[in-house]
Amino acid sequence: MLNFGRNRAQPRSNRPLSLGGMDYSDPKRKNNVVGKILLAATLTALCIIMLKQSPTFNSPSPFSLHEEGVIHVLVTGGAGYIGSHAAMRLLKDGYRVTIVDNLSRGNIGAVKVLQELFPEPGRLQFIYADLGDPKTVNIIFSQNAFDAVMHFAAVAYVGESTMNPLKSNLCSPPLKLTIPSAAAFPTGSAVSITITTTLSSFRYYHNITSNTLVVLEAMAANDVKTLIYSSTCATYGEPEKMPITEVTPQEPINPYGKAKKMAEDIILDFSKNSDMAIMILRYFNVIGSDPDGRLGEAPRPELREHGRISGACFDAARGITPGLKHSVGLVLAVDFLAENLDSLGVWESDCVVVITVQVKGTDYKTHDGTCIRDYIDVTDLVDAHVKALEKATPAKVGIYNVGTGKGRSVKEFVKACKKATGVDIKVEYLPRRPGDYAEVYSDPSKINRELNWTAQYTDLQKSLQTAWRWQKSHQNGYGSPLVMAS
Repeated sequence: MLNFGRNRAQPRSNRPLSLGGMDYSDPKRKNNVVGKILLAATLTALCIIMLKQSPTFNSPSPFSLHEEGVIHVLVTGGAGYIGSHAAMRLLKDGYRVTIVDNLSRGNIGAVKVLQELFPEPGRLQFIYADLGDPKTVNIIFSQNAFDAVMHFAAVAYVGESTMNPLKSNLCSPPLKLTIPSAAAFPTGSAVSITITTTLSSFRYYHNITSNTLVVLEAMAANDVKTLIYSSTCATYGEPEKMPITEVTPQEPINPYGKAKKMAEDIILDFSKNSDMAIMILRYFNVIGSDPDGRLGEAPRPELREHGRISGACFDAARGITPGLKHSVGLVLAVDFLAENLDSLGVWESDCVVVITVQVKGTDYKTHDGTCIRDYIDVTDLVDAHVKALEKATPAKVGIYNVGTGKGRSVKEFVKACKKATGVDIKVEYLPRRPGDYAEVYSDPSKINRELNWTAQYTDLQKSLQTAWRWQKSHQNGYGSPLVMAS
């Protein structure tokens, strides 16, 4: 006998409500569902229409496109002292700028100043990244249409490199940092994200030499044709003859100078089989700040002890120490970039605090026994970088000293700093510091002849006055370099 009935292994879960043995479907319920579907579809369609009408819909970022008449420059280390001044000059001259910085030595406050000065879309973007990560660097290069690279990023303290060339831990515990989004802020909107990270230990040879190789490889892979490399007079060591020319033998005597020379060697080897335009600028001791007071030097508190000679004098003039409170008999061991101004001493007597600058080495073969250096104003320095960019030629390498051509002793510098600040900075003279050299100053005739560059800000006291004005109006620098999230 045929069975016309249906057998179900499981009951139907969505069966309509049964009333009195009859299937009954609620028409109101169906209408509600249909109405909701229609409403969602209508709203979706309206959103799509509005997005398509928006000029930015499906529009690529201007940073990802080559644009006729616009030169896009990647500034590595652009949140740092020199890099931020260079970025400002480039923006002022109409360049498109991307800053890449891991904020280990730079300050996001400087980038925010630049954003406020140049808020127009397509002018400036900031990318938080570490050049020691090749994968990240390759992504950055592949997503951005760079025409040139100004490579400033580096740990750059001679004293620190001598004390610990392989490793210098700045922070061991994780920090929660509030920084601009890695997607940047070209439109002027201050979008922030919170990232939890651990600042890695710094290795001078890795940070300077290996990272330069990473940048070079990324440039080659992405057909970026121009490199302006930030090098240093520390590659020369202590030459027998003064002034230093570009053909003076390079015999560095500290890890910082050695690492920079290694990076130069890599660049020069690479250039032999490349049509890249390369400029290497070996500059001397940088001082000063933006004449209009927009940018200055603001090292992180834990790095003040490794700062420049001018920073040490300003700290003494302001009566502060590198992140430590005044205490009786305290002497802070510090080292300054290519300088002999080595420590700040703090003593208290009858409630009167006396800040003393200690100068190590008074028996050098110089006119007053202290070391002699060539002090170049940061405004002149970035001008040299821009001129180098303008004159860079495919398949050519240019190497230039950037200095004033005049040496000043540490004693002369401290005297000029006293006049610039109006503070009678106390000075104590101590024996030499190992690794320092007596006299270093440049012969800038080559850069004058070939790039038409000459230092304009050569009055030491005036350069220090400019920097001092910024220091006085920015007692806390740009604020906290890495804003701690609550």
